[in-house]
Amino acid sequence: MALTDAAVRNAKRSGGKACELSDEKGLYLIVTVKGGKWWRLDCRHDGKRKTLSLGT
Repeated sequence: MALTDAAVRNAKRSGGKACELSDEKGLYLIVTVKGGKWWRLDCRHDGKRKTLSLGT
């Protein structure tokens, strides 16, 4: 699934949990319970998973 502008703008949490929208290259958007949106990027370095927080 591609993260389109429309998908990001219309992203809402489901139920009482945070939800994630992601693409195939490690970029994802976390939508919190209060409605905040946080960008994260996962990558691998020396065989270990690393997560980079890109902000709101």
